[in-house]
Amino acid sequence: MRGSFDLLNFTTKSSMQAVITEYALKYVECIVSNCTEAPPNPSFRHQAVQRLWLYPGVTLLTGRDFVCRDLADAFIKEKRTTRVTLFVALYDYGARTEDDLSFRKGERFQIINSTEGDWWDARSLTTGGSGYIPSNYVAPVDSIQAEDWYFGKLGRKDAERQLQSTGNPRGTYLIRESETTKGAFSLSIRDWDDVKGDHVKHYKIRKLDSGGYYITTRAQFDMLQQLVQHYSESADGLCFNLTGVCVNYIPDTMGLSHDAWEISRDTLELEVKLGTGCFADVFYGTWNGTTKVAVKTLKPGTMSPESFLEEAQIMKKLRHDKLVQLYAVVSEEPIYIVTEYMGQGSLLEFLKDGEGRGSKLPNLVDMAAQVAAGMAYIERMNYIHRDLRSANILVGDNQVCKIADFGLARLIEDNEYTARQGAKFPIKWTAPEAALYGKFTIKSDVWSFGILLTELVTKGRVPYPGMNNREVLEQVERGYRMPCPQDCPISLHELMLQCWKKDAEERPTFEYLQAFLEDYFTATEPQYQPGDNL
Repeated sequence: MRGSFDLLNFTTKSSMQAVITEYALKYVECIVSNCTEAPPNPSFRHQAVQRLWLYPGVTLLTGRDFVCRDLADAFIKEKRTTRVTLFVALYDYGARTEDDLSFRKGERFQIINSTEGDWWDARSLTTGGSGYIPSNYVAPVDSIQAEDWYFGKLGRKDAERQLQSTGNPRGTYLIRESETTKGAFSLSIRDWDDVKGDHVKHYKIRKLDSGGYYITTRAQFDMLQQLVQHYSESADGLCFNLTGVCVNYIPDTMGLSHDAWEISRDTLELEVKLGTGCFADVFYGTWNGTTKVAVKTLKPGTMSPESFLEEAQIMKKLRHDKLVQLYAVVSEEPIYIVTEYMGQGSLLEFLKDGEGRGSKLPNLVDMAAQVAAGMAYIERMNYIHRDLRSANILVGDNQVCKIADFGLARLIEDNEYTARQGAKFPIKWTAPEAALYGKFTIKSDVWSFGILLTELVTKGRVPYPGMNNREVLEQVERGYRMPCPQDCPISLHELMLQCWKKDAEERPTFEYLQAFLEDYFTATEPQYQPGDNL
């Protein structure tokens, strides 16, 4: 080595960069790259040197006019051994396009590019293949997100719904983020007793200042994995020991694939007609020969393609597990709207002719709570549905309900619809200020939700039986409200009446409606269990 030097011990990237001169860095990069160029006249390529990480505690001799092979060796070592975060597949995935990468659960990946949103460019360390993968199908290796029992941001009611689905015996469990305490978790367990039958109990998992976890202070653990192992071996005060992980649903990908938004009509195969309406037909179909989808084909002239595309850009950003996901569009007439497929059809069909005919009140209230949860999200996003009714709610497996067609009603250009009193307009679901004056707000959606509640408890009966649209408008303006349906609890009818307040601002928020309905049967019980003998 030559030059004048200072002896320094670098323990961080910042301390290294603060002391090593620009020339030294450029010179080291020359050595690393086997380049003969040296300061003070590096090429333009070397002026964009990326700062590299050093191992903690590397001792360096630095100076402006020098050759330091020790420093170069440190850079070379780090360049070869820099730790890269690896990801593991949580589910199987079959490629939908030539650019996608198929993989199996458990495969490990190196992420090449994660800056393009919901689809990441990745290389499988198992197969060596490269391509785009859905980012919500993978998690960092050795993270809690990679554990089968970790369900992330799953709400209490959704946890109960999943745990009580078929195939989960007593002791089935999951861990999820706490809804009330940041950094904490909740343990949800399926239980059974003679009084309640099948039910779910929830326990708070608290975090220690030192970083550990506990349900009770006498049993503390450094890692959640250790907590799970402990309560799998013994209930130790819980309602039951942990016997198995809850069956998880494979989530929908965010979009059909990387860069698949405006798609060609040729990529869609319409297979089964599911329904027809005034403005559109709905089909079950396949995209690109790989993916099940629902396709709404709008009748020509229903809406302006330009207006639709503008609104669709907003609609595709609305993402919630209680909203039907908008996958893609065909933007030339006839316009096609491609969404996720829900196997049980509309809520109206489900209640009248499907499995919903036998639904009891707890199931009906649960479905109402799901719709309220989706609408509460729309409320938070300052959006408006404009056509909320059971025909626009879709049902999937395990009675999962999702809201469809949000925002589309605003774009319809049919004269008989825009007049708001024609045969095609859903007068019986529409708030009076919206029907008479075109004043649509989230509060007019609340009115419609009250009507939807009557559809639920009457198993799909048309609102205001025996009255035509004109009579409904006149009677509602005079203060008429539907009486309590048969077998409907008074408390639920009172909630409907709140939704039908004449003054829109006096109607409840969807946030309130969601909370009311989610707690409808549990308001007298504690949300979390203290545990026996804890």
